[in-house]
Amino acid sequence: MRQKIITVVLAAATAAGLAALAPGASAETGRGPDGGRGEERAPTTEVQILALNDFHGQLRPPDSTSSGGRIGATPAGGAEYLAQHVRELEATNPNSLFVSAGDLIGATPLVSAIFHDEPSIEAMNLMGLDYNGVGNHEFDEGPEELVRMQEGGCHPVDGCFGGDGFEGADFDFLAANVTYKDTGETIFPPYAIHEFPGVDVAVVGMTLEGTPGVVTAAATQNLDFHDEAESVNALVPVLKEAGVETVVVLLHEGGNAGTGLNESTVNSCANPTGPAVDVIKRFDPEIDLVVTGHTNWALNCPDLAGTGIMVTGAASVGRLVTDVDLTISRASKEVVGASINNVIVTRDVEPASDVTALIDRYGEIAAPIENRVLGTATAPITRTANAAGESALGDVIADAQVWATSGPTWANGAPAVVSFMNAGGIRADVNAGPITYGEAFSVQPFANVLVTMDLTGADIDAVLEQQFAGGNGILQIPASLTYTRSASAPAGSKVSDVRINGVPIDPAATYRVTVNNFLADGGDGYSVFRNGTNRYVGEIDLDAFARYIESVGTVNPGPQNRITLVP
Repeated sequence: MRQKIITVVLAAATAAGLAALAPGASAETGRGPDGGRGEERAPTTEVQILALNDFHGQLRPPDSTSSGGRIGATPAGGAEYLAQHVRELEATNPNSLFVSAGDLIGATPLVSAIFHDEPSIEAMNLMGLDYNGVGNHEFDEGPEELVRMQEGGCHPVDGCFGGDGFEGADFDFLAANVTYKDTGETIFPPYAIHEFPGVDVAVVGMTLEGTPGVVTAAATQNLDFHDEAESVNALVPVLKEAGVETVVVLLHEGGNAGTGLNESTVNSCANPTGPAVDVIKRFDPEIDLVVTGHTNWALNCPDLAGTGIMVTGAASVGRLVTDVDLTISRASKEVVGASINNVIVTRDVEPASDVTALIDRYGEIAAPIENRVLGTATAPITRTANAAGESALGDVIADAQVWATSGPTWANGAPAVVSFMNAGGIRADVNAGPITYGEAFSVQPFANVLVTMDLTGADIDAVLEQQFAGGNGILQIPASLTYTRSASAPAGSKVSDVRINGVPIDPAATYRVTVNNFLADGGDGYSVFRNGTNRYVGEIDLDAFARYIESVGTVNPGPQNRITLVP
């Protein structure tokens, strides 16, 4: 059953915005299974929080031959199995919440994405999701489309799918640190208060402040993204004034867990580092639990870095679900006991038949497009990078982009001689054997368009140096471009011997370069690409990739020999 949420929308997720909140503003809250009227003499209430993050519309079980479909050696994930695990866990406690820390949708496989992720929303409705804190990928198609995910209605261009309308999410999106530029209001309520027998639990949702740097500029141009710690800390006094002492934050930010991901490490808290750790250290200690995401880490920290705050992470694509069991005092309203367990979503349970039926229905509609064979891979072509940062699949995609903007079908000015592909935009591996359109879609699901433009040799050199200036990641490059990178040289001087088609680059010369529109707008911190002039906006990157596979027919893994790493 859908839970009601607080209807107060704050002017901004800042202390200044909160100061303007009128005393006594009315609010409506979610209500537990007995209407909040537990036995009056019970000293505590047991509350279960079930959490996931970065589901990315992975309705079907992910391929267990790749690491993205396993936890260690255990095949894991698939919406029909996730639903069953959640239902079995919920059966152990009537006081349960099921929550998500963002990227529920976006960067999804074709069976969800081709329907603008309506199937993923409907699957979560069937599972009984209560709240989703927005993540960066929720903004891939802009705020208007995200609001449609909440409110429902047919797509404004493509209409309705599946023979019926779209009613939107039965669960609630939360966004405490995302506001409209023109009004200063949050795009969704910043928090919800859920009532259980004798206690209230607040759930706050937030994405990373850096979201504009990891989605297209057009998708976020009318929004402001605020500091995560400042936003939630400003809410704590408001929640305490409302009598709420138990606060759960859904934070779409992560880091490095410090361990590999396998059966023995999913519940570890070895030495986590990264942006989420830095942010949480600035959180008000009144916050009890933070469910994280974004970097696909698995984490179980009963007390992160001495903050007294419990912090969890459940990997990605529904391979884990975090079971947090809280004991809350009815007198003080504080958490007085807790246990956390990251549960592997194994496939040895009976799949949820209603979710299976939903997936099958959309799969049947998508099948003619999804199953079209483009070519054949002679061996697995993966995103796994070598020591220099180059992947076999990155090589192939970069080659495809140069081919698409310079080959026999190109008739739009001077041909490209170089391309750059951001590694984070490569979302899946290619298995050996037939390459279907659906598989190619999973690799490049964002519908970015290729932009071919002029850059100087000095610009290209500066772009290559930017790779090491702020954790932007190594750009994937075509066979036409080679260079040497130094592991020991300081930032700004790491790149040397840059060559295009074997010829040393001329800083003063102009070269035709192809990138996707995300990079062209300076995404991932590559601001130099904004210098590009004489721009031609071409086809969707997926279409170029698919045409390249069809042209080549038999695709070999890239050689990973274009970047030479020296000490």
